[in-house]
Amino acid sequence: MDSNNHNTALLVMDMQLAVIRSLPDYNEIAGKVAEAIAYARSQNIPVLFVVVGFRPGMPEVSMNNKVFSASKERSANKSIGDLMNIDDTVAPIPGEIIITKRRLSAFTGSDLEVVLRAQGIQDLVLTGVATSGVVLSTLREAADKDYRITVLSDCCTDRDIEVHNVLTNKVFPFQASVLTLEEWCNK
Repeated sequence: MDSNNHNTALLVMDMQLAVIRSLPDYNEIAGKVAEAIAYARSQNIPVLFVVVGFRPGMPEVSMNNKVFSASKERSANKSIGDLMNIDDTVAPIPGEIIITKRRLSAFTGSDLEVVLRAQGIQDLVLTGVATSGVVLSTLREAADKDYRITVLSDCCTDRDIEVHNVLTNKVFPFQASVLTLEEWCNK
């Protein structure tokens, strides 16, 4: 890792039980992200956790929103707090920041950009679920905001592995460095 660790943050996105529990590679992805977190902590790289969350009744969700309107109907009788629980394998430690977003991108409806600016962070390392959701949306918005971006390809996953592969091999390299966890740790 280069000497600019103070300008870098690791984003751990949507690693909530409600999001990842049904993934076929659930334990594998949680383990890889846990390794990335341990490495970042050992290098004094801030780890920021991003969760998708809503108020009770999900008033932020329009029925026009194809992604979240189905969740609104399914979650009508569930505790919103339960939906936001981060998997214990990748849980934050005291003092680490949890950002709550309202849409796919980690920036939308959150204070992520304020936190990044306050800490002088210019380099983002992205991990999380799903590659075609939060990772893609956050990468695109971060690129438009002129952040330098690295995607850890084996610390992201998608329900459709072909989509994951197309994004990490063909789409993301136009706006980000795409590395494996091992490559990032040995950079």
